[in-house]
Amino acid sequence: MLILLPPSESKSTRSRGKPADPAELSFRELVGPRRTVAAELAAVSARPDALEVLGVGASLAEEVAGNLRLDTAPALPVRELYTGVLYDALDLAGMDTAARRRAGRWLVVVSALHGVLRLGDRVAPYRLAMNVTLPGTGPLARFWREHLDATLTTAAGDGVVVDCRSSTYAAAGSPRGAAAERWVQVRVPGASHMAKHTRGLVAGHLCRTGATPRTPEQLAEELAGDFTVVGLTGPARPGKAWVLDVTAE
Repeated sequence: MLILLPPSESKSTRSRGKPADPAELSFRELVGPRRTVAAELAAVSARPDALEVLGVGASLAEEVAGNLRLDTAPALPVRELYTGVLYDALDLAGMDTAARRRAGRWLVVVSALHGVLRLGDRVAPYRLAMNVTLPGTGPLARFWREHLDATLTTAAGDGVVVDCRSSTYAAAGSPRGAAAERWVQVRVPGASHMAKHTRGLVAGHLCRTGATPRTPEQLAEELAGDFTVVGLTGPARPGKAWVLDVTAE
């Protein structure tokens, strides 16, 4: 099984520690694209109009300045880096050993800077969102889609792909071919805060129970025990995702 998560704008920091080593990150095929985005981000972050280009306010100026120190800033494991509503609900720290191991195998975070990351990867805090357009890459979602489609297809293997991303990050890549037939987007009716919370609960539930549904229908059945499954809708056309509407009970 592959569970796709969005990153979080809020991130933990460290005052001490070793910097990230790009050569040690998972998905080695993304070394080139990661280098391209990192160079573009550094160049933009040094410009007078950096805040405008990155789409953030003055209160985040220090975080943008931190983009100039990514090679030297202390790095954190992805499991500790991202915080916020979804990650609070996921509750990695509260998992037992078996659940944490499953999370390490199944969970993948889609990142505007790094493409995709596993929980054990170590990276520095950064400020960059997938809806940004960098001068040298164009729209980041389109840039990453050219690279992540193949990566996600391989990572999916023969299991269900549980997509807990927001629409912004879902646009950055998707499984193709046979893997797309087992690709399920988790949709939550209502406000974005509740959507993040429920998607975190879904991902955490799967890791804790160790359930390994092989089809979208089996995924819906598995979640029905702890969630209100509103409905499962087949793909709008070949190559598109199934949609599973769920709410937390």
